[in-house]
Amino acid sequence: MQPEQILQFANVTTIVVGAAIVLGTITAAIVEGRAVNRAFDNMARQPSVADRIRGLLFVTLALLESTAIYVLLVCLILLFANPFAQLFGL
Repeated sequence: MQPEQILQFANVTTIVVGAAIVLGTITAAIVEGRAVNRAFDNMARQPSVADRIRGLLFVTLALLESTAIYVLLVCLILLFANPFAQLFGL
């Protein structure tokens, strides 16, 4: 394989990983913000169930944060151990 093709493959991989990490983390951050906003609204309306809402909120935030971590994991795999490199003879 020629050096120009290797450089092009590396550039495309870097751009795809950059777009994936941006979209994956922005989506998780927006959804987390909406979840916190709605939880606080519900806590303000019904203070008697604030403890239950808080517990559900922590579980929900943990699940949402894990999606961002999975996006990071996939992006790191694409950067450092790209499984598509063998298809292009790298």
